[in-house]
Amino acid sequence: MTDTILTNGIKDRAGQNGYFKKGCNPLALTGRSKLQNERASLNQQIIRQMRMRAGAENLLRATSNNKVCDMVVLELSYINSNLQLLMEQLEGLNSSVEVYQNIQETSSIPLIPLGLKETKEMDFSVSFKDFILEHYSEDGSSFEEEIADLMDLRQACRTPSRNDAGIETLAKYFSHIPLLESRFFSATRQMGIFFTWYDSFTGVPVCQQNVSLEKASILFNIGALYTQIGTRCNRQTGSGLQDAITAFQKAAGVLHHLKETFTHTPSYDMSPSMLSMLIKMMLAQAQECLFEKIALSGIRNEFFSLLKMAHEAAKVGDTYDQVHQSMSQTPIKDNVPFFWSTVAQVKTHHYRSLAHYFLATALLDHQLRPSDDEDQQEKALSQAYDAMPDGRSPLDILRKREERRRIGKAHLRRAVIGHEEGLRIHSLCRHLRKLDVLQAILQASHNRSLAKFNDNDREDEFTDYMEAPDIVSKTEHKAEMETPMATKVKVTDFFRRLGPLSVFSAKQRWTAPRTVRLRLEDRDLGFTLRGDPAPVQVTSLDPLCPAAVDGLKEGDYIVAVGDADCKWMVVSEVMRLLKDVNEDGIDIRVVSLMDSGLPMPTKSATYCGGISKTYSMICLAFDDDKSPKGRKVTKKGSFLSWGVKNHLKSSSTLSLPTADYSGTLPWNKPCPTFPSSSSYNDSALY
Repeated sequence: MTDTILTNGIKDRAGQNGYFKKGCNPLALTGRSKLQNERASLNQQIIRQMRMRAGAENLLRATSNNKVCDMVVLELSYINSNLQLLMEQLEGLNSSVEVYQNIQETSSIPLIPLGLKETKEMDFSVSFKDFILEHYSEDGSSFEEEIADLMDLRQACRTPSRNDAGIETLAKYFSHIPLLESRFFSATRQMGIFFTWYDSFTGVPVCQQNVSLEKASILFNIGALYTQIGTRCNRQTGSGLQDAITAFQKAAGVLHHLKETFTHTPSYDMSPSMLSMLIKMMLAQAQECLFEKIALSGIRNEFFSLLKMAHEAAKVGDTYDQVHQSMSQTPIKDNVPFFWSTVAQVKTHHYRSLAHYFLATALLDHQLRPSDDEDQQEKALSQAYDAMPDGRSPLDILRKREERRRIGKAHLRRAVIGHEEGLRIHSLCRHLRKLDVLQAILQASHNRSLAKFNDNDREDEFTDYMEAPDIVSKTEHKAEMETPMATKVKVTDFFRRLGPLSVFSAKQRWTAPRTVRLRLEDRDLGFTLRGDPAPVQVTSLDPLCPAAVDGLKEGDYIVAVGDADCKWMVVSEVMRLLKDVNEDGIDIRVVSLMDSGLPMPTKSATYCGGISKTYSMICLAFDDDKSPKGRKVTKKGSFLSWGVKNHLKSSSTLSLPTADYSGTLPWNKPCPTFPSSSSYNDSALY
């Protein structure tokens, strides 16, 4: 599971020979890389089956031959069965948590990481070169190095290393995306660049020309990578546990930022309801690590210490119960792996049972002595319950040995029952049964509670058993979302040579650069300059001066003086170039800002499932291994007419698949299926 960095002999821009960050080697035979390769392969198989199904549905609507209809219906049943099998395999990948755990872990309960969203390799070169030539009137081929660096950075984001360097790689690209959006993506023009990302839970592809999908997906992967870093930490040490806590809190912070910033993402794994559940799960795992950190140095067999641990364990159990309740809501339960919901259930029972065990031990092993602080013990015990058992007062329970034993046994009974329920639920999930460490921990906890219960049981005791009340959950160290600074990395614009972004952006329009000859008349150029910050702009132009006669206009931006590019120069630097003008004069290049006019409405084509004769089918027609890089997609007439019919909609987004309860898995989980295009609901976003 070692992350690999590719090395080369290229000198970086600092001029030093060394490692050029390329992310993990996708060819390295590590457990994590195998999972990512399998995920990519499954995504391609899913999109292939969706393409076949869309074609079969088109044929079914077009033909009136009954024999052909019967054959198509049979073929559709096979395709839907294949899609269900692929979905089960993808769920198995999301359940393979053991690959992400620390290799030294032998006695810690496994944690759940998020898998990275997969994307296709992209080639910006043709589109960016054309746009630079047309919009900025620059030679696009002179920016080949910058475009190559950008593509290398995006490619590295597909396989980031599972450490801070991987976070830095993703954060750098995330910080570059707004710069690229301002440079190249205009509301009045489509670039012909399609961003394709796959849902991490369903494998359904989403394709958009809107760069917001790219930003949201990278942000999701930053959060997912934090979860993988958290699961990799060594939780047998204090520093390792603290690193895990920080990683999960940062993951929750990133996902919360994604939820609040991108509210209309077409991919269901980034929907508000799914992100809310993921945030709860990350905070629950952080709370679990906080509990482990408290217990790492050992739990003192002392009354107040045991009550404190009972509260902490109850807190972890309640947080996982909230996670499980969130996973049980529709439509989350149809897309979340059964493994995840089972783990949340098991941990809920496990930690609540631990809470009952700790409180029972405090009551059974520690009698009130004359030297003890009676008031403090009474206060601590009263805070352990919302309502005292059988209406007893805390002081009566503390003073009477038989009452302590009776209530302690009741808590032990609930601990044993809870551990047995956890083991039962554990046995229902085939993926969970593979985790021997978890089963061993559950079984050991059950045996410990059962042994203590037997030690305090009497054969001649025939009184009615009382029901132990719930323990109040509280903690001294609550897990909180932490927004990492990694999402605010300062970067240098790849295309800085195009000029200051405040002026030279995709939303602005200029005339083609014009050459104007400047000559001195009585030591006067005939105009003044302003521009701090850059670029420099012509003001107070004398309409009778030679420069005005030669074509200079009020408000022109000076982009070059002689052979010197001055887009980034301030007034003092430009004046320094102009002060030595001789009698022959000097040539300057200027551009004039044009009125952009009313912006055209942004068009965003999205597919998220199989539909017929729409823009999505154009995207589905391309395979990574068949399409040449830089190939442009021609919009078909059917999409244009379809877009006119739906002009009132902000985007053409399909709903994700819902669950089909026609079949049941061995563990009683409904098998999700993909809906036909006829079931598409126009008003649904997810």
